[in-house]
Amino acid sequence: MNEAVVYVHGKGGNAAEAAHYRALFPASDVLGYDYHAASPWEAKAEFPPFFERLQNAYASVTLIANSIGAYFSLHALSEQKLRRAFLISPVVDMEALILQMLAWAGHSEQELQQQGGIMTGDGEMLSWEYLCYVRAHPLCWDTPTRILCGGKDNLTAPGTMRAFAQRIGAELTVMPDGEHWFHTAEQMRFLDLWIKNSLGF
Repeated sequence: MNEAVVYVHGKGGNAAEAAHYRALFPASDVLGYDYHAASPWEAKAEFPPFFERLQNAYASVTLIANSIGAYFSLHALSEQKLRRAFLISPVVDMEALILQMLAWAGHSEQELQQQGGIMTGDGEMLSWEYLCYVRAHPLCWDTPTRILCGGKDNLTAPGTMRAFAQRIGAELTVMPDGEHWFHTAEQMRFLDLWIKNSLGF
């Protein structure tokens, strides 16, 4: 086969989720990427060697990435020669998300700076190092891209997603009743149809 399709999962997901996409790309090798990175700088070190090996073995590589996996991919693979990318509920403004999560937890940016790290009630560790890194490394992306998100995504505001899509020249599709996590039968049917209708780009 001359194309590899790589699925990069979101938080709590796993590489086995790639099996869902095999029927959508029957002429390609569909692979799940079992990465270990928990920060963008770790992704920057881990992701490129894996994708470079695939680029040496296949004529082209297509990316499907979800949520935080999409953020890590956008950050780590900006210099890779990918054929195209399908981003599902991507985190496209990590700075805004961290500040939003701080506010939800009842803390301020100043407190985060002073303490270095704050554990939220949801068990999420927010770190000053992470926020500073994100601010110093804005996303830069020029791979042909399609983005899917839900109108009820609670992690990225619709305006933020639209602005990012416009900035990178990506086509944005919004499922009005969709959530951040596409998982119900209806949502997955919408996702599958979105991919089928986007295969020609």
